[in-house]
Amino acid sequence: MSETSQSTDGDKHWRARLAGALVVFSERRLFFMLLLGFSSGLPFLLVFGTLSAWLRTAGVSRTDIGLMSYVGLAYTVKFLWAPLIDQIRLPLLDRMLGKRRAWMLLAQIVIAVTLIAMSFCNPSVSLLPIALLAVLLAFASATQDISIDAWRIEAASDEEQGAMAAAYQLGYRFAIIASGAGALYMADLVSWHMAYLSMALLMGIGIIATLLSPRLIEAAATIIGEDKVDAFTARFDLTGRAKDTVGWIYRAIFAPFIDFFAREGWKALAILALIGLYRVPDFVLGVMANPLYIDLGFSLSEIATVVKLFGVWMTILGAIVGGLVVAAIGIMRSLFIGVTAAMLTNFMFSWLAVQGTDLTALTLTISAENFSGGFAGTCLIAYMSSLTAREFTATQYALFSSVYALPGKLLGGQSGRMVDGFSAPGPLRDFFMTQWPLLTEKTAGYVPFFLVTGVMALPAIVLIVIFWRIERRTAS
Repeated sequence: MSETSQSTDGDKHWRARLAGALVVFSERRLFFMLLLGFSSGLPFLLVFGTLSAWLRTAGVSRTDIGLMSYVGLAYTVKFLWAPLIDQIRLPLLDRMLGKRRAWMLLAQIVIAVTLIAMSFCNPSVSLLPIALLAVLLAFASATQDISIDAWRIEAASDEEQGAMAAAYQLGYRFAIIASGAGALYMADLVSWHMAYLSMALLMGIGIIATLLSPRLIEAAATIIGEDKVDAFTARFDLTGRAKDTVGWIYRAIFAPFIDFFAREGWKALAILALIGLYRVPDFVLGVMANPLYIDLGFSLSEIATVVKLFGVWMTILGAIVGGLVVAAIGIMRSLFIGVTAAMLTNFMFSWLAVQGTDLTALTLTISAENFSGGFAGTCLIAYMSSLTAREFTATQYALFSSVYALPGKLLGGQSGRMVDGFSAPGPLRDFFMTQWPLLTEKTAGYVPFFLVTGVMALPAIVLIVIFWRIERRTAS
């Protein structure tokens, strides 16, 4: 066969793969996933940035505001109660909607009611009521995330997870705009009461999506090790309620983890390492990004316009492209592209630091960083979704999403110390300031810092290459 014929066949193959990816994006389930993604993202800022702004305008101290941020731990440890979402069926709602949608609806109602209650609070008078409601809001929001993630995974095949992840991220980012900029505008023009009340009304979007989204077929699968549990209960003559309790505890708490490690074998720990390392460069970079913009001399209006508005749209674009690429070339190749792009965009922040107050450089850097972040996020969500077993979707995905966030957050807490260390007087700082005249004593430390955060992507790249080769050997 001639090279021309091979090239033509290759072009036809890729056009067919791309056409198949576009067909996936036309499915009705993606519309519901978009709305459910909006519902998932809406409460997030209402217990973080937006709530912090409200508390500060009410005169609450920075110390108390910092302590309030601990309510967000619910998102990090949600795997602790995810087994309940997998195993407990809600009375009445389960018969009407099925297990996943029943939990989604309950969580959404609690979120809406809590937001209404928060809208009537006055943090300048007493912080305790709003603190308790914020805890409830974070818990209900994390519960909604668990059930929506489970529905998303069970509603689509592995090949369609990229498109579902893209739709989820698209809706999530729209919600971030609504609960961030939208709530702040409403608070400024009307009141904080109306801001939180309007967010409660927007939860109606998620409730409607839950009621109209398709009910999933819930097939009971064989659970690894259940025969040993039966042997254990027989050995100790456990019957009735005692036997049922032992079996339920095993299925809820132990079986999801036994299933994952039994399926993956020695690769299980390496998979968890890959998940935990994949977004580390982004998490560590993110903590120091805003301080960099301010130290470079950009105004708050410029930061809001480029980073908070334009940047969100670039993230959305990256998420959509990521979904198409996953459907077209597969998850592992897409993961490699995503983590490589993240590494390169970290290096771009070093380039931004040496440009001074250059709005064009800021725009280019934010375009690259947010696009690659949206792309990589979609790829990682698709990958984690493909690893779950249908019987334990909620628990296993909650475990993966907790693992993915933890290392980056722990390292991110040291990011300020790293920048300060690189900024200290010495040969390194003098070298960078000599090479790039626009650097100042305030900004010189950012150059090596972002180079280091970019290099943090290398362990994930190595793991992806290893898994990629294993996958190719298995397929051949």
